[in-house]
Amino acid sequence: MSSEARNRSRTVNEFVLLGFPCRWEIQLFLFSIFLVTYILTILGNMAIVCAVRWDHRLHTPMYILLANFSFLEICYVNSDVPNMLANFLSRSKTISFTQCLLQLYFFFSLGTTECLFLSIMAYDRFLAICRPLHYPTIMNPKFCSSLVIFCWVYGFLWFLVPVILVTQLPFCGPNVIDDFLCDLGPLLDLASACVPIPGTVLICGTMSSLLIFATFFYIIGSYTLVLRAVMQVPSAAGRKKAFSTCSSHLAVVFLFYGSVMITYVSPGSGQAEGMQKFTTLFYSVLTPFFNPMIYSLRNKEMKDALKKVLGYS
Repeated sequence: MSSEARNRSRTVNEFVLLGFPCRWEIQLFLFSIFLVTYILTILGNMAIVCAVRWDHRLHTPMYILLANFSFLEICYVNSDVPNMLANFLSRSKTISFTQCLLQLYFFFSLGTTECLFLSIMAYDRFLAICRPLHYPTIMNPKFCSSLVIFCWVYGFLWFLVPVILVTQLPFCGPNVIDDFLCDLGPLLDLASACVPIPGTVLICGTMSSLLIFATFFYIIGSYTLVLRAVMQVPSAAGRKKAFSTCSSHLAVVFLFYGSVMITYVSPGSGQAEGMQKFTTLFYSVLTPFFNPMIYSLRNKEMKDALKKVLGYS
C-alpha cells in the first residue's frame, strides 16, 4: 500500500455503530428485551455446561462436545451483545478503530469455531449410529479431546488473514456502520468508498464461503448417511431415540447456517438496507438463546441432569 493510502487509513480513529435507530423510549425497550435474552442465554448454556460437568452419566463424547459448544455460545454472545446493550444507552454510539477490529476478529473466530464444532458433532453422531461397534475405539477420550482442541485452535487461526487485510484498508472518511457490531460487510463497504478493493473482497468472500459451504455440506452428508442407517433400525424405539438426538442438532444447524449464508457468502456486496443486521442478529443472538431449549427438550438424559443442576430432584 502507498504512503498516501496509509495516511488516509489513519483518518478514521473510530466508527459509529448505528444499531437500531429509533426513539429513545423504544431504545430502552429494546435494551430491556435484549438484556433479558442475554441473561437467559448465559444461564441456559451455563446450565448445560454444569450439567455435563457434574453428572458422570454425561461424561461421553456427545455431551462433552455439547458442553464445549454451549461454552462457545457463551463466548459468542459476549463478543457482541454487551457492546450492543451499551450502545442502546449511549448517545454517541462510537467504538474505537482498535476495539472494532478486535470485535471483528473474536466475533468471526468464534463463528468459525462454531462451524467446526457443528461438523465434529455431526461426525460423532455418524460414528455412533453408522459405526456403533467401532465407536468406543475411535471416539476415545484422547481423540475427543484432540477434536475439541482442533476446533478452538483452528477456529482462531482461520480468520487471521482476512482481519489482517482489513487492518490495511484505507478508511478515509466515512465511518458510520449501519449495524450493531463491527461486521465484515459494512467495513468492506466503507473501505471501498475510498479506493477499489476487489482483491480483499474476493479473499474475504472466498474464505467465508469455503468455510461455510465445506462444513455445511459435510454436516448434510453425514446426516444423510445417519438417516439412512436409522431407517434400517428394526426397533421403533431405537429409531425414535436416534431421530430425537439428530433432529435437535439439525435444527441448530439450519438455524445457524440459514442466516449465516445470507450474510457472508458475498460480504461487501451491498445487501438490502438493514437486512444484514437482522440476519446477524438472528444467528449471533437468537440462535445461542434457543440452543439450550433445542438440545434439552427432546433429550431425557439432559433434562434429568438439568433438573439436578436446578435442584428439582
